[in-house]
Amino acid sequence: MSRTDYFHDPQAPTANSVVPSVTAVVRNKAGAVLLIHKTDNDLWALPGGGHDIGEFIKDTVVREVEEETGIRVEVLEVSGLYTDPGHVMAYDDGEVRQQFSICFRARPIGGELRTSSESKEVRWVLPADLEFLDIHPSMRLRIDHGLDEQRDRPYIG
Repeated sequence: MSRTDYFHDPQAPTANSVVPSVTAVVRNKAGAVLLIHKTDNDLWALPGGGHDIGEFIKDTVVREVEEETGIRVEVLEVSGLYTDPGHVMAYDDGEVRQQFSICFRARPIGGELRTSSESKEVRWVLPADLEFLDIHPSMRLRIDHGLDEQRDRPYIG
């Protein structure tokens, strides 16, 4: 399924759904962050996805990161809540979703890098190299907040 992101675009379609989702800022011992090159919008992003009925939210993080990257993680803390109504995602099936994402910090505890149906490439990226990747502004905000170890509380916006 393909997706088009609209970010404060007056031509954006009206949202018709909200789906709680998660993303994870996973850093390895070298300080690199785990990113995926998404198949639905061809952008680089943090791993993550939709919260399923019957799951604890931390289990959603663990499941989604492993499904998309092959890496098992331990959830550490919330780094931010992202609910900007000016960011909507239009899918080719007619769904237009308003952003609702909880971003967590996590650390790798096992697994091997691999792609999935949602990721055509998975890699560890040093923060200095982020500027060379095509990353949506809302995703870059999550990455920056997740990497900022001086923040004493989660972002809420």
